[in-house]
Amino acid sequence: MSTEPTPMERFLQGIIPENPVYRQLLGLCPTLAVTGSMQSAMTMAGAVLFVLFCANVMISLIRNILKPHLRIVIFTLTIATFVTIVDRFLAAYMYNMSKALGPYIPLIIVNCIIICRCEVCASKQSVFHAGADAIGQSLGFALALGSIAAVREILGTGMFFGLPVLPDVWPDWVIMALPPGAFFTFGLLLGLVNWFTANRAKKEKNS
Repeated sequence: MSTEPTPMERFLQGIIPENPVYRQLLGLCPTLAVTGSMQSAMTMAGAVLFVLFCANVMISLIRNILKPHLRIVIFTLTIATFVTIVDRFLAAYMYNMSKALGPYIPLIIVNCIIICRCEVCASKQSVFHAGADAIGQSLGFALALGSIAAVREILGTGMFFGLPVLPDVWPDWVIMALPPGAFFTFGLLLGLVNWFTANRAKKEKNS
């Protein structure tokens, strides 16, 4: 009897139990860099979803002919192909966002989340497993980006998705819009996640 996770388990694990940011601590560079606003954070999340899903499916389709010593090269070339598509799409149809994200879209090529999922899941399991894993991990990544960006944008500018949500008398925390704000917010939220996880495990042990 196979002990490999089912496609549904792959999907669910990627959202919270194996969240790529809060649990695996992967993809931290774009996480800290693009979370100054919800718009940039969600654009990055959408780009990663497209690239990860397409790369996982493609690698899964050719998994039986992959040579072990060439697998990382194949992973990188496959990912680079889909990253180029995303990069050109944003430049053509979302130019301002493309400029705002700068080099972080091309850097998806070396995003540890995507390479990791190609290695751990796509190169070993079926297309259904690979696709479900990609969607779950991408939603987990989007959840992490959104939580950090929401705190930073609201406290830093008083806005959410570019719309004012705090009264004018509320002072803007300028530091939240700057790089130190990204580290502070991530550290605080990571601490809360770890506290919640430890507290839940303790209750389950005592019950």
